[in-house]
Amino acid sequence: MNILGISAFYHDSAAALVIDGKIIAAAQEERFSRKKHDHRFPINAVNYCLEEANLSIDDIDFVAFYDKPFLKFERILETYLTYAPKGIRSFIKAIPLWIKEKLWIKEVIASELNYKGKILFPEHHQSHAASAFFPSPFDDAAFITFDGVGEWTTTSIGVGNQNKINILADIKFPHSLGLLYSAFTYYTGFKVNSGEYKIMGLAPYGEPKYVDLILDELMDLKDDGSFKLNMKYFNFAVGLTMTNSKFDKLFGGPPRKPESELTQREMDLTRSVQDVTELVMLRTAKHVRNLTGKKNLCLAGGVALNCVGNGKILDEKIFDNIWIQPAAGDAGGALGAALFTWHQYLGNERTVNLKGDSQLGSYLGPEFAKDDIKEFLDSKNIVYKEYSDEEIPTVVAKLLNDEKVIGWFNGRSEFGPRALGNRSIIGDARSKKMQAIMNLKIKFRESFRPFAPSVLEEKVSDYFEMDVPSPYMLLVANVKKERQKKMSESEEKLFGIEKLNIERSDIPAITHVDYSARIQTVSKDTNPLYHATISKFDELYGSAVIVNTSFNVRGEPIVNKPQEAYTCFMRTDMDYLLLENFILDKNEMKKLGIDIDWKKEFELD
Repeated sequence: MNILGISAFYHDSAAALVIDGKIIAAAQEERFSRKKHDHRFPINAVNYCLEEANLSIDDIDFVAFYDKPFLKFERILETYLTYAPKGIRSFIKAIPLWIKEKLWIKEVIASELNYKGKILFPEHHQSHAASAFFPSPFDDAAFITFDGVGEWTTTSIGVGNQNKINILADIKFPHSLGLLYSAFTYYTGFKVNSGEYKIMGLAPYGEPKYVDLILDELMDLKDDGSFKLNMKYFNFAVGLTMTNSKFDKLFGGPPRKPESELTQREMDLTRSVQDVTELVMLRTAKHVRNLTGKKNLCLAGGVALNCVGNGKILDEKIFDNIWIQPAAGDAGGALGAALFTWHQYLGNERTVNLKGDSQLGSYLGPEFAKDDIKEFLDSKNIVYKEYSDEEIPTVVAKLLNDEKVIGWFNGRSEFGPRALGNRSIIGDARSKKMQAIMNLKIKFRESFRPFAPSVLEEKVSDYFEMDVPSPYMLLVANVKKERQKKMSESEEKLFGIEKLNIERSDIPAITHVDYSARIQTVSKDTNPLYHATISKFDELYGSAVIVNTSFNVRGEPIVNKPQEAYTCFMRTDMDYLLLENFILDKNEMKKLGIDIDWKKEFELD
């Protein structure tokens, strides 16, 4: 039984293929189109999934779309009618797109794929819940889904048992934790639906000055985590912006202009909304534990990418075990829709991997044969050295110890927003200058943003206040006390970005200003070469932690193909590039006068 899941037409379109209940392939459209957060129909991702399994569209038994378009359209119409005549500009802009495309998903799928089979439409939060529970390592569990909005639902809670999920309660639009967070994303000058993680990174530089104001004016929060937003301050229901003039007045001025200087005010605003978000997540988790009695928790939806909030739920020990869908946002809805079809709609039993999960490390995207990479390198006269799998860990470990920055391209690409050691840029976490080098010379991004560590799964508790796996970089924990470095009296008095360059631990490149880190634990079962490389680095130099950031520059999707990896390598100050078994040395290339016009060569914008 071949089931294709699709999410599209909002942001992060994706496709996923499930065969007889097993996850075979999944990928976001942006990786192929090179348009970040691409919302268009994921034709390239679909084609990849089919090719990965050597199938044609005629072999697909069901296509599952991740939400119900007519129900979503109903919500949009009812919302505009409720606020009329406000929102007429937004209405005029939105409705033609719905009439032309978004209402006719069944016809679009049939037309785009030349598909004549059955098409199913689970609800948006059913898709999220299915993506959270069905791949998890639990026979039964509670689940929470938080996001902006699906059809009507913005938060759902429920239980999963064997091959069934059951939503017990929900919160409906316009009352949304995700949209509250996005409102502050907009107000502090970042891009909605892509800049939320910047808010999380900026928050530790601020003070929670506005928490009481948010809870007094913007949100009526109950003890069980349920809430209502005071819509007089928001414009997202019918407008073209997230907030309005009343919001501006409440917080003392207009939204920050994008790319303008960050002030302490923005830092305090981000810290405040982050604290409120964590409060909602904690109260909801406690309520769900009391309501269901379950010891395991699964999370999905865009807010489940808030790894600081996830870390607080873990730290409070509300549940014994937590599993978070790595593609927690809309992309993961494609996978959830396919799994929902197999288990819930068709009633097929579920085999649980109690030792881990069934998501295969989320390494579900394309990989490239060594022969094809060699042919590419030779065709462009690119100089390289070839190494065996056994040699690579030692070679790379030595380069890391020399404070070299390495592009690491190996195996299947990751499904979800995080690079997990197959499309990564890596460096030495012990280096005092690594964070600045990577932010300014490699990623070309804001200096305040932290980097994540990859740490051997078996040694995570040697470095961090955590003793559970975090394979998908979705949990935050503090660096162990004995590794932290106390700030001096003068350093303690610094504010905001002034804190940035203070060395806080013996692994400073991945230690954030509040001593936290967004942790990826590396298992030899799911990523043997990456694990072997970090193990060799530990054996030779005494550190089981390295820096891991996504293989891209600011504003671009993570690289997908070897050509894109090479292009990114050439246009940044990366020192080395690993393409499977081939290592490129930037200095060696310069000595030989190799400086390909990569824009012309690869026809990139």
